[in-house]
Amino acid sequence: MEEMFSVHYGEVGLKGKNRVFFEKRLANNIKLALRGTGYAEVERLHDRILVHLGQHANTTEIKRRLRQVMGIVYFELACRTERDLTAIKEVALRQLQNVCYESLKVETRRTDKTFPLTSPQISAEVGGYLIKETGARADMHNPDLVCWVKITQDGAYISTEKIQGIGGLPVGVSGKVLVMLSGGIDSPVAAWQMIKRGAKAVFIHFYSYPYTDKASLEKVIELAQILAASNYRSTVYLVPFAELQQIIVAATPAPFRVLLYRRMMTRIAERVATMVNAEALVTGESLAQVASQTLTNLRTIEAIADIPILRPLIGEDKAEIIEKAQRIGTFDVSTCPHQDCCSLFVPKHPATRASLTELADAESGLDIETLVENALNNLEKIIVG
Repeated sequence: MEEMFSVHYGEVGLKGKNRVFFEKRLANNIKLALRGTGYAEVERLHDRILVHLGQHANTTEIKRRLRQVMGIVYFELACRTERDLTAIKEVALRQLQNVCYESLKVETRRTDKTFPLTSPQISAEVGGYLIKETGARADMHNPDLVCWVKITQDGAYISTEKIQGIGGLPVGVSGKVLVMLSGGIDSPVAAWQMIKRGAKAVFIHFYSYPYTDKASLEKVIELAQILAASNYRSTVYLVPFAELQQIIVAATPAPFRVLLYRRMMTRIAERVATMVNAEALVTGESLAQVASQTLTNLRTIEAIADIPILRPLIGEDKAEIIEKAQRIGTFDVSTCPHQDCCSLFVPKHPATRASLTELADAESGLDIETLVENALNNLEKIIVG
């Protein structure tokens, strides 16, 4: 008998000729996620992935980390034994120890049809034995406990708990994106949603220290660390932005300032994206949430970009975004007080429908290329995870 985690995927199994590529990436990501937990081996089979346990494996920690691996639909701690009905019964009974229940049900899946009993026959035999030995009652509709039996060519697997995973796609199968991480509620959720779709996230953060405090820097690093549970080893680029903001304030009309900040950030981020081979920028913008996020203003911001700007939250309201932030564990950090660089020198009446011509005129007195180069020369790179 051997105890192991059996990992199951959903969308990965629908990838046709590319399925092996997706499976290998998922198996590799599981290895990255489980570093230091005492697992012995990750084995890729044709319909699932097995995590074999070492002698001192920390099963509680392995469960916690597998819950955060993108691409896993569910997993279970299972015992594998020989394809023998007596052995299956004994292992099933052992699996029920230290579990509170009054009713139970056995469900069997027989992928190897050469096994002499059918799935209903196996369920009846094992269920009858468990009821006799434990005194529990059978309940086929709403049992307290379900015992799953799976018969394959290499053995019989018995488990009593299916643990829900995140789903989605393995990180790295969808390319790389550069996420503009602000430290607020929205952008970490946007990053998480792109990571769930298989994108490897690199982060960039603009800060205005010493005109604002260092809280935003500390928050961004902490948020990147939280996201690294699914994104793994992550890079954060920090860009000092205060001097550039002062130049914009001194040389441009007040109503356009926030949009000009965003356009300059986009230019800088696009250059960094080229450096790290990212194929798109990602923002936490939601349609009409603030003045700079009206449809007209979003268009004027992205007009200066040559690569796609992805906005995973564009159609979601604040309540939906907050619920997701709470679920993924970023909300408490995001809501710690900090001064956002875009809140510095904000005008009383920002433009909500600026035209491309108006912004081009407002920027005409700026040496944009020099400003971008100066920002890039002062990049700071931090690795987390």
